[in-house]
Amino acid sequence: MPSKGTAQWQGDLKGGAGTFKAGDDITGNYDFKSRFEDGPGANPEQLIGAAHAACFSMALSGALGDAGTPPDSVDTEAVVTLRFVDGAPTITKIALTTVGRVPGIDEATFVEQAEAAKAGCPVSRALAAVPEITLEASLA
Repeated sequence: MPSKGTAQWQGDLKGGAGTFKAGDDITGNYDFKSRFEDGPGANPEQLIGAAHAACFSMALSGALGDAGTPPDSVDTEAVVTLRFVDGAPTITKIALTTVGRVPGIDEATFVEQAEAAKAGCPVSRALAAVPEITLEASLA
C-alpha cells in the first residue's frame, strides 16, 4: 500500500519557506531557521523521527504479541541529529528511547525484543545509511 507525502518550497534557501503534508491530516510549515538554526516550526528530520518512532513502536508491539506478551503500551521517542559532514547536511544519528508497559515480561526479554524490532522495522531498514542508530529500552 503506497503512502503519500507532498511538499512545496517557495523562494531561495535562506529566505524562503515551505509547507508539507503527510497523508490527509499531517501538515506543517518549515524554513531555513526551523531546520538549521533551531527556530520555530517543523522540519523534515522531525517527520523522520516521528515515522521511525511510530514504525518501531508498532514493530515492537507486534513482536511482543507474537511472543505471548502483548503490551499495554509502547512509548517511543526518536531524536534525529542533523550535522554538517564534509560541508553537507547529514543525518548522523537517531536515538530511540522506548518505554513499555508489558505484563509478564522481564527487562532483559523486553530489551531483546526491542533490539530485534529496531533491526526489523521497515523505517529502520530504510534508514540503514544513518551511521548511528541507538536504542535505550526499559519497562515502565
